[in-house]
Amino acid sequence: MSSLRDILDVKGHTVYTTTISASIDQAVIEMCRAKVGALLVVDANGEAAGILSERDLLIRVLLAHRNPASTTVGDVMTRRVLCVEEDRTASDAMATMTHARCRHLPVVTEGKLAGLVSIGDLVRTVSDEQEYELRVLHEYVEGRYPA
Repeated sequence: MSSLRDILDVKGHTVYTTTISASIDQAVIEMCRAKVGALLVVDANGEAAGILSERDLLIRVLLAHRNPASTTVGDVMTRRVLCVEEDRTASDAMATMTHARCRHLPVVTEGKLAGLVSIGDLVRTVSDEQEYELRVLHEYVEGRYPA
């Protein structure tokens, strides 16, 4: 099973960020530009202070009828950021996401940010691995598996 390190090596290690003081308008523009569903929120020291997801925008801005131009990221972000080590497997990360009811996880190595994975990244990886395993099993049953 692939580790999160393997996934990030393919996907890339870029993490899109915003600041606590940025407006929701600015954050949405960045999310759309980067084509991502979440931004890591960093404080003045560059440390993770939270995460801003599409769900935060829907519930805490749109449904709350807040003005995106005057509402800051710090007003609506999710403050509890779960991180996982890069040596964890895709299945481990999926279990963490399911338990925490989140769709994005920052990945760290030795306490430093290494990247960010989404549930889509993990589902794609697990699906690819299952497809490969199925193909190998079919080849084995058909007698085409090299011995």
